[in-house]
Amino acid sequence: MAKKLSIKTYGCQMNLYDSARMADVLAPLGYRLVDGPEDADMVILNTCHIREKAAEKVFSELGRLKGLKAAKSGGDMIIAVAGCVAQAEGAEILRRAPFVDIVFGPQTYHRLPEMVARAVRAGSEPGPGRGILDTDFPVEPKFDHLPEELAAGLEVQGTSRHLSAVLTVQEGCDKFCTFCVVPYTRGAEYSRPVDAVVAEARRLAAAGAREITLVGQNVNAYHGEAPSGGGEWGLGRLIGGLAKIDELDRIRYTTSHPRDMDDALIAAHREVAKLMPFLHLPVQSGSDRVLQAMNRGYSVGDYRRVVDRLRAARPDIALSSDFIVGFPGERDADFKETLTLVREVGFAQAYSFKYSPRPGTPGATFDDQVPDAAKAERLAALQALLDEQQAAFNQAAVGRTMAVLLAHRGRRPGQLVGRSPYMQSVHLMAPESLLGAIVEARITAGRANSLAGTLARGAARAATSPAADGTMERAFA
Repeated sequence: MAKKLSIKTYGCQMNLYDSARMADVLAPLGYRLVDGPEDADMVILNTCHIREKAAEKVFSELGRLKGLKAAKSGGDMIIAVAGCVAQAEGAEILRRAPFVDIVFGPQTYHRLPEMVARAVRAGSEPGPGRGILDTDFPVEPKFDHLPEELAAGLEVQGTSRHLSAVLTVQEGCDKFCTFCVVPYTRGAEYSRPVDAVVAEARRLAAAGAREITLVGQNVNAYHGEAPSGGGEWGLGRLIGGLAKIDELDRIRYTTSHPRDMDDALIAAHREVAKLMPFLHLPVQSGSDRVLQAMNRGYSVGDYRRVVDRLRAARPDIALSSDFIVGFPGERDADFKETLTLVREVGFAQAYSFKYSPRPGTPGATFDDQVPDAAKAERLAALQALLDEQQAAFNQAAVGRTMAVLLAHRGRRPGQLVGRSPYMQSVHLMAPESLLGAIVEARITAGRANSLAGTLARGAARAATSPAADGTMERAFA
């Protein structure tokens, strides 16, 4: 009899990939995904440790699951905590929530069948302290032990492999930014071999994926073993290889580090038509002094030069970024330099946050922590500017014809929602038979967070360019 599995995913796209692979690993044990935990036989919280109070959010959710577990007949719901919070605070989770059955890190989920078997055996034993903790960093890569088969009909929190798939190609980080826990929770940088990545991409495409996003903590640091052991491929060459898969129409990648934008990757933006003209390139601050304190390894001038080279290679490229305000020692003058950079570069969208100390990182020990009131004021000013730029970028799309991948039904009868090459949601009226198709849409309205359009031509097409009229002009003069 099939068992019901619920996975709640926090944080980044890498966690979405990991959640999907957890479902693959558990499928041979009879587990099938369900929408929520209420009637599940096993619940996994796949956690993220990047943002403030991440652990407390997990404990809050665990409190709700405790009641669900107690209400089940025999209390035979398996509760597991995975991901970066599990890696960093596994023992504390078991201490504060002894009803949790399994705690495991991002590198050990290939051992889930063994953990589940141990949890089932332990469930019949009386007494506390039965929780299983597995937060090792195995010598062997977990990818070597994951099943090739993809769980049929898999959908994790609305991310369906049938259209847009996430594929981890690189993991871990060697950069050691002073604000970041990733090197401690995900380990050293590791790149999967080219053959393994291409084989998985082909399986995803065969299952119906038309768009693949290559992900990694520093995805453009990718240096995977080449086919037949002939050296290494960087991300640019890998993208070129994946573009040869006929069933794939779109390729994206995230998250990038400015230090790793090499010549071959920039050339891929010029030469590979399937590579979408939208790049997430975090800068974090517009102040050289703050960037140095963050140990980012580049200057504001370096970042601008990378942007200039990208725009020379692909004039219609649009950028998004990450910003942290209120990093220890950030002065008003430093923050003004961030606003200047935003105005000069221009971003289609961005993510911005107040700095929050992460336990175990150097930044948490720095003197001159910025008062929360100053952080809040700076964040409000930055977000107002970024929102203005995003609205301008969306407004600049009005009147253009764009290739839109129709992904799901909208709220209104007869409405479908798709994704533009620039990651914008596009709402239009179209027959359901076009779900999963890439169609040309004439953009009629640009809103703060989405676009509206009309179907330009009824026939689906395999898109090879982001805009039917040639380019998407920059919204920032």
